[in-house]
Amino acid sequence: MMDMLGNTELWKYISIPFVAALIGWVTNWLAIKLTFYPLKFIGIPPFLGWQGIIPSKALKMSQISVDATISKIGTVQEIFQHIDPKVLATYVVESLQPRTQEYVDEVMLEEHPTFWENLPHSARKMVYERVSKRAPELVDALVDDVSMNIEDLLDIKGMVTERLVADKQLLNRIFLECGEEEFRFIINSGMYFGFLFGLVQMAVWYFFPAAWVLPVFGLIVGFSTNWIALNLIFRPLNPIMIFGRWKFQGLFLQRQNEVAASFCRIVTHEILTVGNIITAILEGPKAERARNMVRKHIKPLVDETAGISKPLTQMAFGPTAFARLKHNVGEKAIHISMTAFDNPIFVRDRAEAVETIMRARMEELPPDEFQDLLRPCFQEDEIKLILVGAALGFMAGLGQYLFIFGATV
Repeated sequence: MMDMLGNTELWKYISIPFVAALIGWVTNWLAIKLTFYPLKFIGIPPFLGWQGIIPSKALKMSQISVDATISKIGTVQEIFQHIDPKVLATYVVESLQPRTQEYVDEVMLEEHPTFWENLPHSARKMVYERVSKRAPELVDALVDDVSMNIEDLLDIKGMVTERLVADKQLLNRIFLECGEEEFRFIINSGMYFGFLFGLVQMAVWYFFPAAWVLPVFGLIVGFSTNWIALNLIFRPLNPIMIFGRWKFQGLFLQRQNEVAASFCRIVTHEILTVGNIITAILEGPKAERARNMVRKHIKPLVDETAGISKPLTQMAFGPTAFARLKHNVGEKAIHISMTAFDNPIFVRDRAEAVETIMRARMEELPPDEFQDLLRPCFQEDEIKLILVGAALGFMAGLGQYLFIFGATV
């Protein structure tokens, strides 16, 4: 070939596989970026522009993610049991006790400031003590009731989906962290496979220097490098032994334990936290039932605290005001329930308890179910990404033909 080509022409031929490698790398890199970014649509909707595939279908992707993982590795009841209702009740009581006086004063001063301020200190002290003494039993009963009805009170799929749709960056991060190695492989493999295709392209161009060769091979490189990389990530589904010595399996499937650790850490520490679960119960589709449950268990506190002076208290307040007081105590209990879980140590401890069981079960998922965690990320509009890669490859090949080999259109 050296004899047949001048030195000035040789470098042009040598450049072909390197340009092909660059095309493969750029098209695969762009495919990954277009999968996740931009978070919001940029351009003129609905067709002239782009939004990352994952953010643009956040609702569907979130639902798929929940169906493929959480629904298979733990029921709502199991998740709540691993948070541990007894530990939960103990934490609430321990958080409540030091502020009992503050909470009682707040409720009473809001509804009956004159009565409460004129009540002798000894009487107020008796109220504080009764509330403090009775609260643990009432909280235990409330938490037990919630635990027994948790399947009906908490829509875990709706909770997770709502959070991920609202926070597309978090949705992206789940896929990016779980598939970090695979995305890196896709990008780098574009360069390796592109170079190999470029060697073939160089030979074909040498013997058939037709105008269509470089653009068409650029198209093939842009299309094929992405397609090959995706298949190597998820195929073969089950391990295949080669010559009885080497195990061959889809790259993502080989990292099941590592991926399970990343996924479960994010889900349990940032989505299925105690605070988020309680908020979802008290603000979700069954919120009114959950709130009534809180009121039912807390309202007796007013009657029992009033004790033998209850008739006198009702006379002093009036039946309507006394009923409103019990309602406000229930509302205060709901507010405390939604704001009590701000202790990062407790939240992390409960998250780790749930993470342990979820991770163990996710590691045991069969390959066909485990791949569903990441596979939808590529299946959604996969053909668009491959075609974009093919189009970019075609244009790069055309540019190579026009500018490197000095051809004219």
